[in-house]
Amino acid sequence: MQVALFITCFNDTLFPRVGIATTQLLERLGQTVTFPEAQTCCGQMHFNTGYQHETIPLLQHFIDTFADADVIVAPSASCVGMVRELYPKAAALAQDAGLSAAVQQLVPRVYELSEFLVKRLHVTDVGAYYPHRVTYHPTCHSLRVLHVGDAPLQLLRAVKGIDLVELPNANECCGFGGTFAIKNPDTSLAMLSDKERCILDTRAEIVCSADTSCLLHIGGGLARQRAGVATRHLAEILACTEREVF
Repeated sequence: MQVALFITCFNDTLFPRVGIATTQLLERLGQTVTFPEAQTCCGQMHFNTGYQHETIPLLQHFIDTFADADVIVAPSASCVGMVRELYPKAAALAQDAGLSAAVQQLVPRVYELSEFLVKRLHVTDVGAYYPHRVTYHPTCHSLRVLHVGDAPLQLLRAVKGIDLVELPNANECCGFGGTFAIKNPDTSLAMLSDKERCILDTRAEIVCSADTSCLLHIGGGLARQRAGVATRHLAEILACTEREVF
């Protein structure tokens, strides 16, 4: 299958290794990965901060960029959630029937990485090896927008060598929420403190998630505490083998 990689701004700018890991993983599973170089921001930040009409040109550009893609996969539940859940609303604002129809054709082709692996490829054991104690933080978008369920955990449970420990109060938000952390810093910090305490209670070496935005927030808090807990995206763990460990 030919898979178009939607890398997202966050990963492209701050976490390029996630894109590399995603590509390595998909290719190991027999997929042909392409990277449409014209891709830009999906417009989530614009839409969520009230600049909804300004999102429409970005939406149109996304459609044009991925027009020929059979399947579009992103290592980000947040950005996939934007495309699948909010693009139809943004297109409705444009009052353009053609644009709305194009969005309806686009939406079924866009997948978050874990749901693509488990629900489309029907794979849980990807041949990964990761000899570390890991806990998993499910992001709000993966849980409440995309409803990926336990797909990430199914993948992690099949990793050889892993010591996967349950995160207490896992379903609680880490407090990032994009611009929420900027507009409501005190509330965001309180939520982050709760999340950090739960992570530390697991005695995990690594906290894993499907969104690097949450990992940036959590990792910053843990680093300030000098907690000694590292962050890894799900793709980075799944891309590891006995020959190569990130």
